[in-house]
Amino acid sequence: MDQLTLLFALLLGAVVIVPLGDRLRLPPPVLMTLFGAALAILPFVPDVEVPPEYILPLVLPPLLYAAVQRTSWREFTTNVRPILLLAVALVFVTTAAVAAVAHAVVPGLPLAGAVALGALVAPPDPVAATAVAGKLGLPRRMVSILEGEGLFNDVTAITLYHVAIAAAVTGTFSVTLAAAELVLSAAVAVAVGILLGWGASRLMPLLGDATLATGLTLLVPFASYSVAEELSGSGVLAVLVTALFLAEHAADPDDVAGRLTGHSFWSVVDTLVTGVAFGLIGLEVHAVLETSRDRLGALLPAALLVLATVVLVRLLWLAPAAWLTRRLGRGADSGEEIPLGWRETVVMWWAGMRGVASVALALAVPLTVDSGADFPGRDAIVFVAFVVVLGTLVIQGLTLPWLTGRLGVASDGSGEQAQERALAVRVATACRARLRELEAQGRVSGDAAERMAQRAHEMAWLISPQLADEERREQVADRLQRARELHELRGEMLSAARRAVLDARTEPGMTPEVADRVLRQLDRGSLWHRRES
Repeated sequence: MDQLTLLFALLLGAVVIVPLGDRLRLPPPVLMTLFGAALAILPFVPDVEVPPEYILPLVLPPLLYAAVQRTSWREFTTNVRPILLLAVALVFVTTAAVAAVAHAVVPGLPLAGAVALGALVAPPDPVAATAVAGKLGLPRRMVSILEGEGLFNDVTAITLYHVAIAAAVTGTFSVTLAAAELVLSAAVAVAVGILLGWGASRLMPLLGDATLATGLTLLVPFASYSVAEELSGSGVLAVLVTALFLAEHAADPDDVAGRLTGHSFWSVVDTLVTGVAFGLIGLEVHAVLETSRDRLGALLPAALLVLATVVLVRLLWLAPAAWLTRRLGRGADSGEEIPLGWRETVVMWWAGMRGVASVALALAVPLTVDSGADFPGRDAIVFVAFVVVLGTLVIQGLTLPWLTGRLGVASDGSGEQAQERALAVRVATACRARLRELEAQGRVSGDAAERMAQRAHEMAWLISPQLADEERREQVADRLQRARELHELRGEMLSAARRAVLDARTEPGMTPEVADRVLRQLDRGSLWHRRES
């Protein structure tokens, strides 16, 4: 098996494991890691030959961009305090605790290397966090915090990591320079993210095609990451700023094709890239074990102690932080999302799995320092990092669904139902307001206006049937049943029509482009809309 075949095996595994994870109620990243580890055991599977410096630039931009599509700038600003407590403060605390423990128990590991180890294992993985939140039906307040923490903690951790690596390589360290580097990195990233986001938002309408616009969204996160890194900024933060900017400023309410195309495209990208990234983690296990075989007896206990430190520090930080946030919170007036009790705090603690960024940073540790000597403790850093990643992913990832069920932490759905009702009222109000504007302009007759006003009410009832009274609710249910029957019949007829076009496409004399064009019209349903209008 060569490297290309191995890549296809990981892609196929990603496609197959997603429905398997849904059935087992397990996060697909965990299953992909186990799948990669199983592949690595097979004798005909080669060692992975991906340069470590390419892992973050190739994997993080699309994963972060896809994750941002599920959140908004408002959610971030509303939850900025709990997110900063986790994504900044907790990363610093975890780095310091791990550095102290690792420096004491890992043989031959200098302080700078221990800090680098602490920084690279400090951030929980944003992809694993999003997968957990999406599969377990957690309350939205917890989902918001987990997603926000996962999106922004890499910024802090990667900056700390680079400072520690520079100190180990050069043998010098300055607190002032490190603080200045952190501020400069963030400022450059925000500027790059806003600039590229603004440029992309202006370019998309000019493209005039949903496929091209979606293709541009694939290029933008890579461009943001690369440009920011070239200018000594944080590539991760630049991608986040660009994605948030586009989510707020590039939304065209009438761009139906763009939304449908973009949603489908990014769902595929998210699934495949996530599968490959976590599959690589599993594949690398074999190589790491081979490298550390001679020191396994000394390194494994130290690695397990570091793993325990990572897990324990998160609990010791979350418990008082959640309590303090509740005490200082402004309650419902601010909309700030916080864990409401010890059960949710425990689930938040156990959801702190490490992943792609930790592995990529561990593998990217330089082989030598400026003097030409070997980087002190590099093999130990890589081994300990993999133990932490695998321990949190496998142990916590496999047991989190059980823990969530035992504690009874789940969304009751009442909040989302209330939001649906509110949106239904806004939809009906907007429709009636636009209808009155058209009436005032003389663009609609009285009879048509009356029928459309009734349609506005029905639209709201379809979104949220609870808005209708009991009699009308029964009418809405009957209408929905008839609509389902018509939809099923229309589907059967469209299926027959598509089959006829596909059969004709292979006949002599038929131009494939013409058949494809007709097929696309059938797929969009445009022929039905013309007939019904």
